[in-house]
Amino acid sequence: MPDEADGVTMEELQLATRNHGMPVEALNYPLTPAGLHYLLIHFDIPAVDSQTWRLDVGGRVARPRSLTITDLRARPQMTAAVTMECAGNGRALFHPRPLSQPWLHEAVGTAEWTGTPLAALLEEAGVDDDAVEVVFTGLDRGLDGGIEQQYERALSVADAFRPEVLLAYQMNGQPLLPQHGAPLRLVTPGWYGMTNVKWLAAITVLDEPFAGYQQQQVYRLRRDSEDPGVPVSRMRPRALMVPPGIPDFYTRRRLVPEGRHTLTGRAWSGWGDIASVGVSVDDGRNWEHARVEPRDLGPWAWQAWTFEWEPSGPGEYLLSCQAQDAAGNSQAGEPESPGWNVGGYANPAPQRVPVTVVVAG
Repeated sequence: MPDEADGVTMEELQLATRNHGMPVEALNYPLTPAGLHYLLIHFDIPAVDSQTWRLDVGGRVARPRSLTITDLRARPQMTAAVTMECAGNGRALFHPRPLSQPWLHEAVGTAEWTGTPLAALLEEAGVDDDAVEVVFTGLDRGLDGGIEQQYERALSVADAFRPEVLLAYQMNGQPLLPQHGAPLRLVTPGWYGMTNVKWLAAITVLDEPFAGYQQQQVYRLRRDSEDPGVPVSRMRPRALMVPPGIPDFYTRRRLVPEGRHTLTGRAWSGWGDIASVGVSVDDGRNWEHARVEPRDLGPWAWQAWTFEWEPSGPGEYLLSCQAQDAAGNSQAGEPESPGWNVGGYANPAPQRVPVTVVVAG
């Protein structure tokens, strides 16, 4: 665990060059272009031959299946716009900073995913009455926690049968790119990104809880290494804004002329609609309500918001935003914030945008 005064380690820098966040100005796009959507790749991007690749469905089922990508494309199709956020978004803002991918706020994106519903495939396979969980195995392989493994995550049978869960083979109307899980990935709307297994190769139904490393050792909210913690699951509410004005190259501080400005952004939650977005222009001392726009992309995608701001004069400002959902969950911490945790997950810290307002002209 690094001290908060420590710089980013060489190992974290290696992770940061392999993975990337969405530039916050890309919030201007209702659907994030594939090349701007955030990426977190645990191991290596596997080289997959889609001609020989197959998806195996087995375990506690009456009728095991093995399907080609052609088989899957021939099945009933569904398309959904889904906001996906890394569970570690905001990790670098925790103090002390947990060691891992050093995300700030940009580990998010919204894409339109096309595929076939998972529930129908499980129904056809005939899930046994004693089934408890469904495991999803990717083709990416490596070491984590000193254990050699393929990336695997599980859902309860009830969650796997939710109608919005799909096996996706297209992103924004195009075949999946290698880095986004081609030829097939799981998309679980509302859940943090670790659930959306890429390069999917097998679906296995179990009659007991899955004890894999990515399920039991990581992606859990733990106070310390001895705490078993609770699983990370659905995305907590979060708001982000498009930084106004123009940036300084190195510091990213914004330069904004005097006058009236419309601040814009997006907000989302895995628990339902966004009820409100608060905006502060004085580093969180005072908050005002933004206008939250009605949904236009469906129930699993972010919502746009706007706020009219007229600076009181030239000088330094610190802009922030935070969200609350209709279920009562708040980025500000109510009713319950996960707080600091070993993995650095679900940090509710609001985005802070330093702005210098200058005399117009």
